Amino acid sequence: MKDGIHPNYREVMFHDVSNDFKFITRSTIQTKDSIEVDGKTMPLVKIEVSAESHPFYTGKHKIVDTAGRVDKFRKKFGSVGSKTSVSTGE
Repeated sequence: MKDGIHPNYREVMFHDVSNDFKFITRSTIQTKDSIEVDGKTMPLVKIEVSAESHPFYTGKHKIVDTAGRVDKFRKKFGSVGSKTSVSTGE
């Protein structure tokens, strides 16, 4: 293999901020954040959805809204056309 052309493949911690779930895997992703685990510093990647919070895997219908799009839609259209009750996860 040529030196200097391959990305750094190392352990990285992913943090699902929607339910505070953390897991460690290996990745080449570049991050600005880092965290110390068991005396070892590793890169930290904050994510909004993982298998622990995704409705497909949990079986719970939950809206993940970071930009206020759902509230804006509900103000504009109300509950017209809504066929299901939606929990906001609060």
